[in-house]
Amino acid sequence: MVSGSEVAFFSLTPNDIDTLEKEDNFDNRLVLKLRDTPRRLLATILISNNFINIAIVIISDFLIRHLIGEARVLSMGEFVAEYIPLDALFLGRFIHFIITIVGVTFVLVLFGEVAPKVYANINNKRFAQFMSRPMHFLSIIFRPVSSLLVSWSTRMESQFIYQRSGLDDTSKEELDKAILLTVNNVHESEEADMLRGIIKFGNVSAKQIMKSRVDVVAIEVEDSYAQLMKIVKDSGYSRIPVYKDDFDEILGMLYVKDLIGYAGMPEDFRWQALIRENVLYVPESKKIDDLLKEFQLKRTHIAIVVDEFGGSAGIVTLEDIMEEVIGEIKDEFDDEQEVDYIKINDSNFIFEGKTLLNDVARIIGVEKGSFDPIKGDADSLAGLLLQHFGFIPKKDKELSLHPFKFRIVSVSKRRIEKIHVTLL
Repeated sequence: MVSGSEVAFFSLTPNDIDTLEKEDNFDNRLVLKLRDTPRRLLATILISNNFINIAIVIISDFLIRHLIGEARVLSMGEFVAEYIPLDALFLGRFIHFIITIVGVTFVLVLFGEVAPKVYANINNKRFAQFMSRPMHFLSIIFRPVSSLLVSWSTRMESQFIYQRSGLDDTSKEELDKAILLTVNNVHESEEADMLRGIIKFGNVSAKQIMKSRVDVVAIEVEDSYAQLMKIVKDSGYSRIPVYKDDFDEILGMLYVKDLIGYAGMPEDFRWQALIRENVLYVPESKKIDDLLKEFQLKRTHIAIVVDEFGGSAGIVTLEDIMEEVIGEIKDEFDDEQEVDYIKINDSNFIFEGKTLLNDVARIIGVEKGSFDPIKGDADSLAGLLLQHFGFIPKKDKELSLHPFKFRIVSVSKRRIEKIHVTLL
């Protein structure tokens, strides 16, 4: 019964859990309570199962010994000793041992493991309810031992994860070098970029790929229907954030497809009723592989990125995530040149300060990780320079950070606007 509890408790589906919560009774509450601490529950089941198996072996040995008797054991040993030149008493006890092991193992496997688990798998909810009180009682008795086992297993798991993460980092570096060695032409270079994107996918954060708040096209909730339609037509976006007063107070998302049935409405049309309030918020530090899973789970394509103070830092979309692997995705609404820059020659470029470092690396033809040793926590070109200067520099101020040289082309009171980048 204890062995079947493992299958019964851990095979409960979310629907089973909901049913147990709705059918509120003592047994159901015990099942849910035990499920809340799965490690301790599993430890209790394993400890109890081992104690029961040991007890069965000891009792079986005692019963078989008395049923067979010492005389019969000796006679079996004498019979075998005629063919094997060993002591008859030793052979008799060995045969008794084999009978005990084979017989008990068969009984334990069939009636102690297979049968209870098959039944528990078919009737998991009923079996869990039936075993809830015994398991609760056993969890109290074995709490000191189970707590010790859980603590040890947690430490061992943490150590294994730490060691594995170190191996993964090494493997990623080796794979990156191997990819570089195999690149022979432009076509292979594109494929290599895609492979490197896959390798580094789990290390990229939402902050690194998001569109910053100053570049986000958003709608103020008090805008008129005419203003809304102009923004929709000019931007070409299918999902647009709606805010009140400033971008830190997001009210929801407006899906342009929801406006299709309301084309040509009068100026006083209350489009605000179409706002969808189920907005997904993610921190800047969230890795994009986890974000992709969350997009799939929530069935959404856009999220608001929030900074450490809870303010809106920007937006990130499913397209932004996919572009990290397969490169730029162009549609009929995208500008031919998405990043605003001027190419003077193969080594000199002028970029806007807000340009992301990943885009700069792609355009000037260097590895995406080329800025990693010098960028610190910065994600944009202006952010990198501000981090090194510690203040807003004046025009023509220069900074050399091998293998790059930066010169301020234009600057305002609040930000660096344009930067001349030279590849040394």
